[in-house]
Amino acid sequence: MVSLRESLPRRIGLLEALVVVVGTTIGSGIFRSPAAIANRLPTPTAFIAVWVAGGILALCGALTLAEVASALPRTGGIYVMLQEGWGELVGFLFGWSELVMIRAAALGAVATTFAEYAIRLVAPAAGAAAVHYVAAIAIVVFAWVNMVGVKWSTMFLGWTTVAKYGALVFIVGAAVLLGSHSASGPSSAATGTVSASAFGIALVSVLWAYDGWADLSFIGGEITNPEKTLPRALIYGTLAVIAIYVTANLAYVAVLPVSRIQTSPLVAADVAQQLVGSWGVSLVSIAVVLATVGTLNASLLTTPRIFFAMADDGLLFRAIAAVHPKYRTPYRAIGLSAALGVAFVLARTFDQLADTFITAIVPFYALAVASIFPLRRRADYRPPYRVIGYPIVPALFVLATLYILISAVADSRTRWGTLAVLGGALAGIPVYYIARRRR
Repeated sequence: MVSLRESLPRRIGLLEALVVVVGTTIGSGIFRSPAAIANRLPTPTAFIAVWVAGGILALCGALTLAEVASALPRTGGIYVMLQEGWGELVGFLFGWSELVMIRAAALGAVATTFAEYAIRLVAPAAGAAAVHYVAAIAIVVFAWVNMVGVKWSTMFLGWTTVAKYGALVFIVGAAVLLGSHSASGPSSAATGTVSASAFGIALVSVLWAYDGWADLSFIGGEITNPEKTLPRALIYGTLAVIAIYVTANLAYVAVLPVSRIQTSPLVAADVAQQLVGSWGVSLVSIAVVLATVGTLNASLLTTPRIFFAMADDGLLFRAIAAVHPKYRTPYRAIGLSAALGVAFVLARTFDQLADTFITAIVPFYALAVASIFPLRRRADYRPPYRVIGYPIVPALFVLATLYILISAVADSRTRWGTLAVLGGALAGIPVYYIARRRR
């Protein structure tokens, strides 16, 4: 059977690849997650430490995947890495989890946040039910944008990335210049004890904010000069995100006490209002809309390639691997992703969607990073880039992931939800054997 993956042209350069990494990562998390994190970590030191820890973890993952992706620059990204490192079953379980939980939950969560703030700006009198419908429409619109061409999608992603990165830079700069005049200060910081389990659960929320650094690998088959472009974009893009995230959170705690952050669902807006007045709230609300719509667009650009690759391997219906004759995009895989996202966003809340996404994807991130160990034992494995600090860097990522999962199971508030999501992933095992027999 002829592979359809080579029919997707390589037309994404280094600049576009950097935009994908940064634009996919900076979404709703940096604007919405700090309140939940501050509630679990009520001291400024712990609050900042978890953002630094999350950045280090993301960097360890990006450094490792930079090596593996440079050796396996194929459409499907993590799906391909899991297949090559651990076998077809593990790769299928990732694709299965993406199909039934991960991707639909991610699209739904991002689209919900976009809809909340778009309605607040345009039609504040609209009811809460309108959020679900606006979110569903947004998913459909950006699915269409990605069907008609990669260039249009990356161009739009570039504009929104500049806007949302610039908004965070504005907050940091305003805090540096005007923060000393704010009403709060270091003496107003909250105090309390922090347990190891609480730190681990808070790290899950931080990873929601950092998620996106691995998505570039999904379009590896469409990147020009991938042996050099993939490692550079993954590493430089992740460093850019870490820098703005850590400095933005330092700005938050410099302007507001942690006790105020705990009750602030949109902390960036409260910081802007404290510094420059009510117009700052409007500015940040616009930034959140741009951030989330940019991430939604990027997610529909990258992750449908998983389903495309699975169909090309005969593990999904072959028709899903169709390439549009005019636009040269995997339009049916994009349509499938959008349909699942719409179904989820109409039926579930933001918290349900975000928790499902992180719990389901973290184990596969760990397995993708750990694939470097069996791959390095293969005689035909010759990556053009090798991770600095091997084997400590990938091992650190894997151990941190285990710590997060153990913390989630140990906490009574998250135990059963975590086990249910992991069980849903394992439910794909019999489906795999049915699909393989059909193939």
